[in-house]
Amino acid sequence: MTPSISDLLDFAISITEAAGKGTLDYYQTDIAVETKSDASPVTIADKEAEQFIRNAIQSRFPDHQIIGEEYSDKITSSPYKWIIDPIDGTKSFIAGVPFYSNLVGLEFEGEIIVGIANFPALKEMVYAGKGLGAWFNSKPAKVGSVTEISKARIMVTDFRDFEKREAWKTFKPILDCCRFHRTWGDAYGHAMVATGRAEIALDPFMNPWDCAPFGIILKEAGGFFTDWNGNDTIYGPNAVSSNPELREKVLTCLKD
Repeated sequence: MTPSISDLLDFAISITEAAGKGTLDYYQTDIAVETKSDASPVTIADKEAEQFIRNAIQSRFPDHQIIGEEYSDKITSSPYKWIIDPIDGTKSFIAGVPFYSNLVGLEFEGEIIVGIANFPALKEMVYAGKGLGAWFNSKPAKVGSVTEISKARIMVTDFRDFEKREAWKTFKPILDCCRFHRTWGDAYGHAMVATGRAEIALDPFMNPWDCAPFGIILKEAGGFFTDWNGNDTIYGPNAVSSNPELREKVLTCLKD
């Protein structure tokens, strides 16, 4: 029997929430940190959370594909593909900062249909299912209605990333004229946009596991999540989320 999107969403919420609770056992502790080949940090909390989610998916949907940040991809002929980031914002996590998250997205035939962004230390969860709306702690989530960049709140992760990508000249005009900016970045910045607490979130570097849930969360919240060329994808080298009123203005700046 083919599961409904509602059933898939409920399942995704339950496993993401449980994995998040597990990470709290290590939060604000003297946890050991390893350095991966790409120089990014990883901890036992990352590994255990991803393994928990993988095991739960494998048990419930043994034929489904699974890709994640910490372990090898499971590729099958199934049209369903789960995409996992067990801890997005590991640097925040190991510093005891609460803006880290557990991310789970489900793709069906190339389209994200379910997305969960869980922030266990904040007790916040933003989630969506195709046609089911976007939700913030059980209340409807909706993007804001700001129409001018000069009134927008912008979220980024690290200003140095723009310099590394040689994208500072495209970002600076947005930065100069926005209402204010904050480095409440990683997944939390995009969650802020989806819940109307910010208007723009920008990432000059992106992996699919860093953003899989937002392919559906922003859409169901009435906004958009694309790469900097406006492509509706989680596989772009960069990402931007915003409300519809600011979409073209932001993309025009990013393309210059």
